[in-house]
Amino acid sequence: MRNPDVIRQILRNRQLASLGDAYVNFVYSLALTQMSGEPRAVKVSDRILAEAFRLSGLREYLGTRVARKNLANASESLLVEAYRRGLTTIEESVKVLSQNPDGPDAGLAELLKLAAERVSQ
Repeated sequence: MRNPDVIRQILRNRQLASLGDAYVNFVYSLALTQMSGEPRAVKVSDRILAEAFRLSGLREYLGTRVARKNLANASESLLVEAYRRGLTTIEESVKVLSQNPDGPDAGLAELLKLAAERVSQ
């Protein structure tokens, strides 16, 4: 990462997390719909988001003793900020989530890494 301070600022932004909640649920639901061929609408749990955040290798940017909810919020903030800046698209996000061989949960970690790389440049 070229600019870790930018990443930290995004990860801690509560307003972004609020918007990111809707964004992540939307792209995740689209990915599940694409995978199953049937319309699906889901709420991505904090557990899934926190685990994806850990798998992405971004945990170091938040310090120690951070609650699961805060890890989930950080995931949502980062993903929606990358989208807001035009660094990722809905289509690209759905593709990463739906085409990960380990499933959409693992795809979230991949998408987080991609978003972090792009927003920190």
